[in-house]
Amino acid sequence: MSIATILAIGSGGFIGAVLRAYFIGLINHHFPHTIPFGTLFVNVVGSFILGILFYIFYKIHIPLHLKSLLSTGMMGAFTTYSTFAFETFLLIEGGNFLLGFLNILLNISLTIFFAMLGYRILSLFW
Repeated sequence: MSIATILAIGSGGFIGAVLRAYFIGLINHHFPHTIPFGTLFVNVVGSFILGILFYIFYKIHIPLHLKSLLSTGMMGAFTTYSTFAFETFLLIEGGNFLLGFLNILLNISLTIFFAMLGYRILSLFW
């Protein structure tokens, strides 16, 4: 892996992490919750954007370091599987089994659906 790719991933990771913190805070502030909607939001939106990006990568040549910045770096840091996993654990550990499993169902199904939707929507126009 080249130094340009490593720096691209790190730069994208910085951007994605800052955006994740911002949007989770914004969503959770405006939508008090028992299910962590901020995490759900970034996972769904990130999956949608990743679907769009991979369609673009499929259609046109993008340099590896730019692909790495956008996908591995930015979207990897923007989406929050580890946060999702821990928040689900806390719900289940706290006895909120139904909310824990609802959180799992929503995160898994919606992120897969929106990744496909992002890819398919772009394929309609390109």
